[in-house]
Amino acid sequence: MNYKHLDHAFADAPVLELSMSSKIVLISDCHRGTGTSNDNFLKNQNLYFAALKYYYREEFTYIELGDGDELWENRSLRQIVDIHSDVFWLLSRFYEKSRLYLLYGNHDMIKRSSSFVRKNLSSYYYSSGAQDTPLFPAIQIYEGMILKDHARDIYLTHGHQVDRLNSTWWRVARFLVRYIWKPAEQFGVLDPTSAAKNYTHKRKTEESLTRWACDHKHILVTGHTHRPMIGDPSSPFFNTGSCVHPRCITCIEIEKRCLTLVKWTTATRDDMTLYVAREVLAGPVCIDDYNNE
Repeated sequence: MNYKHLDHAFADAPVLELSMSSKIVLISDCHRGTGTSNDNFLKNQNLYFAALKYYYREEFTYIELGDGDELWENRSLRQIVDIHSDVFWLLSRFYEKSRLYLLYGNHDMIKRSSSFVRKNLSSYYYSSGAQDTPLFPAIQIYEGMILKDHARDIYLTHGHQVDRLNSTWWRVARFLVRYIWKPAEQFGVLDPTSAAKNYTHKRKTEESLTRWACDHKHILVTGHTHRPMIGDPSSPFFNTGSCVHPRCITCIEIEKRCLTLVKWTTATRDDMTLYVAREVLAGPVCIDDYNNE
């Protein structure tokens, strides 16, 4: 397996120091769309917004690991921002506090263009205001990021780099999704090129990412395959899951140098009222657990 694309993601990656007081949430694969029937984010938008409010209130740093916006099926990022302006308003609050970092994935690869980012994410029109409001006026969007720890570093990226169709040939894949699989999805046809929807493709991608993490002796956290996964002392590969599961969103929290896989879902109280619930799925797994390897 050639890992040059994955290695490249971290060649000039920004570094954020980890400490016992660090509080970070890792979220991937929101696939925010334009509000149509193809917008897979719509069904979980309330869960996502509730989770985002919790992480803002609890002073977490928000790191998005790619595919935040669905820019294969949709051409206009401005339209996505307009449709989901409440979400972008709250993300802008994280940005104002210097607690927001965005990475790009294969479905929003176009965000690697600084001119595209300036044009589409510097400001937005929020319904409560009469004019454009600053959004992320000076943000840089990266391919990878490193959380620096004295015991073992955590490497963050989307994970598409080991998938040739979604890295080297991503423009071909975008064409297929935009003009073939997007219309076919209306009739229940799943995209066979997707690591999230094709089980064999998913498994091979995860095996490649796990081998990279083991070979390099780094903790690796990605998204891309949409399958939430927590590592252990024998496997340093973690996956945040996604925000487009049928009835929940998943993410990874980092607190006190430990990683915890969390699910946000709708639950019912005894009096039959609904509420948004945070549930621990697995962990915590602490960085120090890897010291004896």
